[in-house]
Amino acid sequence: MLRPVLMAALLAGLGLSTAHAQLPESVSLLLRSANIPEDAMGAIVLRGNATVLSHGAERSMQPASTMKLVTTAVGLEQLGPIFRGRTELRTSADVINGVLKGDLILRGGADTDFNADVLAHMLQTLRNQGIVKIKGDLILDRQLFQPARPDIGAAPFDESAEFRYNVIPDALLLNTNLLDINMNSTERQLSILMQPPLENVSITSDMKLVKGSCARWEDGWRPPEYRRDAGGKLQVILHGTFPQNCSKATSINVLDRNDYADRLFRATWKRLGGTITGTVREAPATGLPPTAEPVGTRMLADHVARALPEVLRDINKTSDNTLARTLFLSLGSLQSDGWLGSRPVAMAVPEDTASRARQVIQEWFQRHNIDTQGMLVDNGSGLSRTGRIAPAQMAGVLQAMQQSPWAPEFQSSLPIVALDGTMRKRLLNSPAAARARIKTGTLKNVVAIAGYVPDANNQLCVVVAMINSDLVGNGNGRAAVDALIEWVARSGATPVVAGQ
Repeated sequence: MLRPVLMAALLAGLGLSTAHAQLPESVSLLLRSANIPEDAMGAIVLRGNATVLSHGAERSMQPASTMKLVTTAVGLEQLGPIFRGRTELRTSADVINGVLKGDLILRGGADTDFNADVLAHMLQTLRNQGIVKIKGDLILDRQLFQPARPDIGAAPFDESAEFRYNVIPDALLLNTNLLDINMNSTERQLSILMQPPLENVSITSDMKLVKGSCARWEDGWRPPEYRRDAGGKLQVILHGTFPQNCSKATSINVLDRNDYADRLFRATWKRLGGTITGTVREAPATGLPPTAEPVGTRMLADHVARALPEVLRDINKTSDNTLARTLFLSLGSLQSDGWLGSRPVAMAVPEDTASRARQVIQEWFQRHNIDTQGMLVDNGSGLSRTGRIAPAQMAGVLQAMQQSPWAPEFQSSLPIVALDGTMRKRLLNSPAAARARIKTGTLKNVVAIAGYVPDANNQLCVVVAMINSDLVGNGNGRAAVDALIEWVARSGATPVVAGQ
């Protein structure tokens, strides 16, 4: 079993070297220059069984997106590298002379790759079976996660609820519910293109063209909205200002999910030569837990997502919140299946999925002898004001994954310093460049890093640092945590730190 890494364990009877509590001088100088107090930073550096540095490492802190390491580590060990989410088209009706005589069920299974192209491929499979007409409704089955629509009633994290990083997943999240918007302006005119094509959905704008920096186009952006006319047509409206002679692209989550699925399904099915007579509606709650083979239905088409290690790369390298939250909820609802990719976890009655996921994480920490006191995993992504974890606890996760059978898959999901992901432009001329693998985290008042840094002797060190302060902006917090990474990369024997 992995030794505990909280300070009481580090310093009591486990044969570990005594930790230095003082921060390296290079880090302290940067904190002082930004007026950030040293006690706003928690940090720990482990080299094998030696604790090189531990400064406030036992305090529970906001980790920002480094919390994704908890989700991906537990996800990889709990679900395994062959785990795949899935989507199914099912029915209980017969097909007679090209007509499906009943409802078509679109069943969500936490498929992280369920996009417009996948939907088109699944519907083409129906056409290949000779189905031309659906004489029934399209049923959207999101019942794998409970509640089925966690986005409804959820308070937005910030004032930009429409942007991708704020999308809250459900078990049947189609195309991340996003509209891809291309905006191109001249001095007098703004043209807007929208993808994917949705039936009876248009886009317009009342944005004013202004003189300004194209690079700062978001300064004039205002939350968009959509309107429904009496005939059921939808119009997306962009608001704010936009620079003249500027071309920019973004993605927005503005349509209701049922509307989005309805319009994308109809546009795609029509393009493939199909028709549907009914409406699009959500599957009602049955009061029963989902099963791999719903009674009374058969599968017409399915899609399985990429294997979990590939999804982890998107979660950790690009810090994708929606994928992280989907994996978190998968921990509370799914298990790996070598044939299907995944299947629902057996349970007596439906349970709150997020609560089950937290219990799975809690049990994983207990199995690895990592204390969970003060830890709170909110949604698994780190996009949270309530999530907390101590740097020492995070270091325990990283140590556990060094000993995991899936250590290569986990480590390869982390950004490589100076090369890719969220670390691609950081520490470019450092000895850590192209060697260290670091997950980053940033919120308005949080800067954090966690990962693996080889020292000057190529010994792999676990490094975690978190700064919680309103003064971390303007690159101040980032400079301090980057200085710690560089300090470790230059170290060999136990480094010399500033005096008491």
